[in-house]
Amino acid sequence: MSIYPPIPSRITDHPLLYEINARLWVGEFRESKQPAALDDVPDSALDEMARLHFDLVWLMGVWQTGAKGRAVALDLSQLQSEYREALPDWNPEDVLGSPYAVQEYRVAEGLGGPEALARLRARLAQRGVRLVLDFVPNHTALDHPWVFSHPEYYVHGDDESRRREPQSFFLADTIHGRRILAHGRDPYFPAWLDTAQLDFAHPGMRASLIQTLVDIASQCDGVRCDMSMLMLNEVFTRTWGEMTKPADRAAPARTEFWAEAIDAVKRIYPDFRLVAEVYWDLEAKLQALGFDYTYDKGLYDRLLHGNAAAVKEHLHRDFDFQKRSVRFLENHDEARAARAFSPGRHRAAALIAYTLPGMRLFHQGQLDGRKVKIPIQLGRCPVEKSDPEVCGFYDKLLAALGGEVMRRGRWKLLELKPGGGESFGFEQVVIYTWEADRHGSRIVIVNFGPDPARCCAAVDLAGLQGQQRIVLRDLLSGNSTEVDASALKDPGLYFDLAPFEACLLAPTRS
Repeated sequence: MSIYPPIPSRITDHPLLYEINARLWVGEFRESKQPAALDDVPDSALDEMARLHFDLVWLMGVWQTGAKGRAVALDLSQLQSEYREALPDWNPEDVLGSPYAVQEYRVAEGLGGPEALARLRARLAQRGVRLVLDFVPNHTALDHPWVFSHPEYYVHGDDESRRREPQSFFLADTIHGRRILAHGRDPYFPAWLDTAQLDFAHPGMRASLIQTLVDIASQCDGVRCDMSMLMLNEVFTRTWGEMTKPADRAAPARTEFWAEAIDAVKRIYPDFRLVAEVYWDLEAKLQALGFDYTYDKGLYDRLLHGNAAAVKEHLHRDFDFQKRSVRFLENHDEARAARAFSPGRHRAAALIAYTLPGMRLFHQGQLDGRKVKIPIQLGRCPVEKSDPEVCGFYDKLLAALGGEVMRRGRWKLLELKPGGGESFGFEQVVIYTWEADRHGSRIVIVNFGPDPARCCAAVDLAGLQGQQRIVLRDLLSGNSTEVDASALKDPGLYFDLAPFEACLLAPTRS
């Protein structure tokens, strides 16, 4: 019997989260023709997560999926095109179906079942790493037991709605005979054909779904909630209109689902963490309903397509919002960062995203510079060589993020000014500081633009007051420079920055 020390009751203020596709991950450790499971993940892989200072691991895709979802995944020509692009030698055995068409919230037998997950959670806990799993509240698989036993839990259609939108509805065999039910969807895209849409106006469904969430919470330390804004009353009503009237004529629920669900979980598991996938500027509303963290797609879009002015405008939002935002450069829904960003912009964007307040999300393969985006329906991925420069960059960045300064310190966005008569390009520079009392301070400065920049910034660091000379060491490049401490605040630090140059400076006494 192994005895593990308890995980600290309070995680860091700005935690590091690592997303892993469970079905692909176990395949990395397959030693024979037999399928691999969670028990086959070696301790060395978990040790590496701890070495990189990850606080949480999001194990994506552990739940049982059904035969109907796999059939849809095999049949759709659009998906077949994606399979060929990602895995040219793909075959039907590689297609497992979407992990977001959940048949049952039970760990798939192919991964070893609930017992294997419990053992993995214990091994992670031994290393001080917490476990995050998926919760997919908007819809279920087509062959989820509720479709047959509780068809009233779903949005219903009729012959007219099915004739008008044949891709949005399907015939289901239920305990009450054949019924026309809706596929899950968001209002701006076609329906997900491997899913059935739950009815959030139905009180009984809500109660059952909240109990499902409580059951999940007994198996992990947090959940990433898929498409969380679709449960909001205003969004759900806008999407489904009159069809939101419960099929069994029960009085419709009026309160916000998330207020009920989060309260129910936190009463039992007060340290449980809930992360919302959310878009459409609804992040603050979900934070207000109790989510600990919400996706920051706005920052991602600005880093990918925008400029420094757009990034700085985004960072002027209030600190409480910032510290509960999830920063990322890729995840299973987005393109690979190494492909989407040019090398210089990639490093600059990464330094900004991951040294801001909030949760920092990294994706499996991102640290190696992988470029192939894997469709979530696949259980196999191509072999890709690691990019040494990307690996080296992220190793240094994660080492810096592992310290106390940017995990528990105080963050401050600074203003820039011209750097003398020959200054230029200062409008494309982003600069901010972190201070953590006895743990020191950091200065993050990034030229987020394609041209050189020269600028000046007044830097007031309480921990350096009274010093004569200080050394600024860049934790990414290793370069150092010595400056007069009395000039930090007035006239300020002068910087000459190459295009997309990104520096993480650690000030120390000379």
